Amino acid sequence: MCSQSDKNNTPPKERPLANSVRRLVWREKRTTRAEIARLTGLSRSTVSEIVDSLLTTGLIEEIGAGKSSGGRRPIVLEFQDEARCILGVDLGATHVGVVLTDLRGNVLAWKERRHPVRSDPKGSRELVIALCDECLNESGKDKGSLLSIGVAVPSPVDPLNPKLLSEVVIPAWRGESGLEQLQQYYGVKVHVDNDANLGAVAENWWGAGQGIEDLVYIKVAHGIGAGYILNGDVYRGAAGVAGEMGHLPIDPNGSPCVCGLKGCLATLVGAPAVSERARELAGDYPDSCLKINSAPFSDLRVAVEQGDALATRLVDEITDYLAIAIAGWFNLMNPKLAILGGSMASLGEFVVGPLREKVRGNTLVSKAAVSIRIGELGPRAVAVGAATLALQAMFSDPQPVGSSEQPRT
Repeated sequence: MCSQSDKNNTPPKERPLANSVRRLVWREKRTTRAEIARLTGLSRSTVSEIVDSLLTTGLIEEIGAGKSSGGRRPIVLEFQDEARCILGVDLGATHVGVVLTDLRGNVLAWKERRHPVRSDPKGSRELVIALCDECLNESGKDKGSLLSIGVAVPSPVDPLNPKLLSEVVIPAWRGESGLEQLQQYYGVKVHVDNDANLGAVAENWWGAGQGIEDLVYIKVAHGIGAGYILNGDVYRGAAGVAGEMGHLPIDPNGSPCVCGLKGCLATLVGAPAVSERARELAGDYPDSCLKINSAPFSDLRVAVEQGDALATRLVDEITDYLAIAIAGWFNLMNPKLAILGGSMASLGEFVVGPLREKVRGNTLVSKAAVSIRIGELGPRAVAVGAATLALQAMFSDPQPVGSSEQPRT
């Protein structure tokens, strides 16, 4: 386990350089001081000072001499992926998921429970801590091994005021995340962002969107949200509400939405809407095997595989509405890739195939440019993205890794 603080070893003015060197060693996995100097343009003496300070954190170690092209053999530096761990929390509308990862995004433990997050903030916070403890215990880790925590919330998040949540989207939370409990209990920093944004981050770093700098991640579950990666970074908009795809008005005469509008995409495609539509149509399909329970998209998958007529109609309607929104996104933002996540992704090609065709018929871009895929990270995507948010902070935080100063949300 690395030391608890490097604040006495790295002067404040050198911390941005230390973060840059830390990220470079992480990216390269193994390197040398000479190579760091070559890649960064820093003097060898500056690099040596920074590396010496980073060695005290335990995140980087000297592992022996490397090959020499002449002269003294260089000392190889290696990033220690298992030196610390990160907790990623997915606060969904109807579930809590927690993942524990190492510093390379590898999953060490995963726990998930169904829970009425939207209506029970106190119980949700308690469950988060319980699941975090379960993940740590299962992997043999303790609080001292934590680097930080990332949390995904089902609400827009203003980067300047990350503690505040939307009272419109999750009114029971009264505009406050209350995540101070996490930082006080674990004694590490807590980083917060919107769930769809973090699904996008996860797929961009580790999944279907690796190497792609312009993509949209569309999370369809209880509600609908989108995270947009623009030039390699999450685009959040002026107040953090970019990507609220679920509140695009599709039918001005449609059902009321929680946001106050009518006929939003979420009222037509979200899990509650699908369940309600299945009940409306059930009388027209007396022979249907479809039984909508608490997981309507999983139920749809089972029925559509059997060729059920009701399930087929529902999927056709869902893809009609969703294609309107996705086609609009392609026309406005021209992403290279759209990734479908959330519980709807369980439908796989049953939903992606029709979506591709319907989107291609409603965009100005060439048919070849319309690429839609299912995410590769499955139900863990958002939690992994939350852990990745915390990992990103290691490379940009003005406070040193392991700082004992009071964490922030």
